[in-house]
Amino acid sequence: MLLRTRFPGNNKRWPTGLWRAGYFGRESIQRLYSTSTPRITKREDNKGSLQINWEPQTNTQSRFDYIWLRDHCLCTSCVHPKTKQRMLNTFEIPNNIKPLRADNRQDGLVVVWPHEHESVYPWEWLKRHSYDPPIVQSSQPQQVLWNSQISNSPPTVSYEDIMKPGEQGDRALLHWLSTIHTYGFSFISGVPPTASATETLVRRIAFIRETHYGAFWEFTSDLGKGDTAYTNLGLDVHTDNTYFTDPSGLQLFHLLDHSRDSNSLGDQTTSGDQTTLGGQTILVDGFHAASLLRSNHPSSYHLLSNLRVPSHASGDFSSSGYIFRTEHPTAGYPVLTHNPSTDQLVQVRWNNYDRAPIGSTFLDANSALSNAKLIPKFYSALSHFHAILSSDESRYVVQLKPGTAVVLDNHRVLHGRTAFTGRRRMCGAYVGADEWRARLAGLRFTFEDEPSSV
Repeated sequence: MLLRTRFPGNNKRWPTGLWRAGYFGRESIQRLYSTSTPRITKREDNKGSLQINWEPQTNTQSRFDYIWLRDHCLCTSCVHPKTKQRMLNTFEIPNNIKPLRADNRQDGLVVVWPHEHESVYPWEWLKRHSYDPPIVQSSQPQQVLWNSQISNSPPTVSYEDIMKPGEQGDRALLHWLSTIHTYGFSFISGVPPTASATETLVRRIAFIRETHYGAFWEFTSDLGKGDTAYTNLGLDVHTDNTYFTDPSGLQLFHLLDHSRDSNSLGDQTTSGDQTTLGGQTILVDGFHAASLLRSNHPSSYHLLSNLRVPSHASGDFSSSGYIFRTEHPTAGYPVLTHNPSTDQLVQVRWNNYDRAPIGSTFLDANSALSNAKLIPKFYSALSHFHAILSSDESRYVVQLKPGTAVVLDNHRVLHGRTAFTGRRRMCGAYVGADEWRARLAGLRFTFEDEPSSV
């Protein structure tokens, strides 16, 4: 039995058989807990910097340049109190600026600059923005990696709770978005099986991202768009929008009905009949799959983290007039994208259906890696990754039903479906990655005192 993680809150129980994400980076995460006030240990005016000692017991220190400190003054003359935008003219700060005084205080570092301009830097703010060295302190819930065992206790939230007015509904929304952050997906139960109710649910998160498929979409297997999703064929697991510079962040699906007779619009099947019609949804945690690839085939992991793979979408050109493709010299994006500072995996971008031809552009874009065996190595790496994605252990297969929607982090969870018969009507929409993460950050700031980055 898998135990649910409860968010928000401090008592977190991690599900049996699941894994905490955190070993994707080369850099170890430093968590600093100090009971004493940090203090200035050294002023080096000749070098234009000072040094803060965070923990006397461990001698953990950070160095801050004077020009950086002056540029990051938080007073209301330098940062607008309402907009949080910078008002200080950075380019009027002398490169060799030095403080008149610098003192320790319980609530932070106090620096007095020329013309008696006083800056106060809260200790936690300084620690969070430390750059020499970087100190990673993530207060967000850790991500939980999962496999097929997630079927025992899939993350689920209530539509009724999310749609409640006021603070109660906003706290439910925080719980929902935190769940998506943690697991990469979530079911929403009790959704009225209508397109309008589903659209209202999506807009509860943020505004909808419109693409060449439209804004909020409703579709059947009628090839209404030039995409295999608009057929009754099975689809292997994939992420969407691999041909975009910025693939959509969230994707929400809701099965409105699935009828046995493709000509009948009203005869919805029973749940027992529905399973015989096919159309099961397949979900795979791309981060978990990547962790297995890294452990079992490190050279393949390295290739898929560095090779730029081209993608395109042109099947809808006749009706939409759009052709999307990753152009030279970019020539695509790696299947696995990492944070350049921490080396943590942040995105899986894989869709074999939309992969463009591998040719000279591919070799040019990957010239630093090119050799006579690059193409065979590339296909070998893809095969290793595909084997993990296709394994029964990785795949969570579920039959969607009217009234239960599912939302996916398109940068992490791959989705697919089995082939089906009859008439299957779906609806859903995309939400941008920046938008849903900003919504989560705003809710956390409101209800969990998560400090802003300003």
